[in-house]
Amino acid sequence: MAVADRNGLPIAIWTTRGERHETRNVHDTLKARFVKPLPPILIGDKAYDSDKLDAELKTKGIQMIALNRSRRTSK
Repeated sequence: MAVADRNGLPIAIWTTRGERHETRNVHDTLKARFVKPLPPILIGDKAYDSDKLDAELKTKGIQMIALNRSRRTSK
């Protein structure tokens, strides 16, 4: 997983096994960042659509923007 700033420069990179769901990699990737400040906004695809992840990131002052999964029932 990689996180880039608005200019496309990488600020964090993390690798792990393929079986692990993306939402579980977010915290490890943010811990491995190259810069001190946390990004205020993260943008991801449908795999990052998770109320639990949204709440966890919100406690760190990060807003998660992700497309809703087609079977989404809440939010």
